[in-house]
Amino acid sequence: QTRLNELFANTSMPDLLVDGDSGPLTRQALCAARMALDLRIDTIDMTEGSPEEVALFEATSLSIPDGAATWANRWILIDKSCQVMFTGEGDDGVVDVFPTSTGDAGFETRPVVANPAFRFDPALDNDGWHDSTNFPVEIDNPLNGNMYKPLYFNGGQAIHGANYVPPEPRSKGCARMFPWHQDRLLDWLGLDGITEATWNPSRLGVTVTVQGEYRPVE
Repeated sequence: QTRLNELFANTSMPDLLVDGDSGPLTRQALCAARMALDLRIDTIDMTEGSPEEVALFEATSLSIPDGAATWANRWILIDKSCQVMFTGEGDDGVVDVFPTSTGDAGFETRPVVANPAFRFDPALDNDGWHDSTNFPVEIDNPLNGNMYKPLYFNGGQAIHGANYVPPEPRSKGCARMFPWHQDRLLDWLGLDGITEATWNPSRLGVTVTVQGEYRPVE
């Protein structure tokens, strides 16, 4: 846990409580580390003294994971196996890593490769909270399903802020992030100054790839 905190210190991954308990957040970070170190993607604990544990303790930086659309100027890679989101610019390296929560069973986030983000809604008339068209709520507030500043990349599926982002699939097909993480993502994309909904992929300037398959720990 200490080593994982060091490795992700300059990213949006939360600091782990160093208690020796390999809980869901530790497994999420461990899976993300495997992605960035070109190891077999998994959420199970590393075996003490194993080659992959040695690689973890010897790592000094995060590499771009397999699957990232490094030919794009800006890219987002959502991995459902780990429930994490990597961002980067071309092949220059990883910009950030975020925890995410993708679509639950029956509402899976669909796999795509380098889909351009095509719509962004800042929803400034409601403090950034947009009521979903497909899954609306009777009372418009951020606690019961609304999407914070959604960035759409595949039909109605979007990256958006939410107040509840567990390290497991729990959304209706979107990729959730905490609102402050969504703001950080939008600031990186230069979209924080947009005041109304836009459908301009060139202005949004980022591709989104979704890969992997979530398997709960048994």
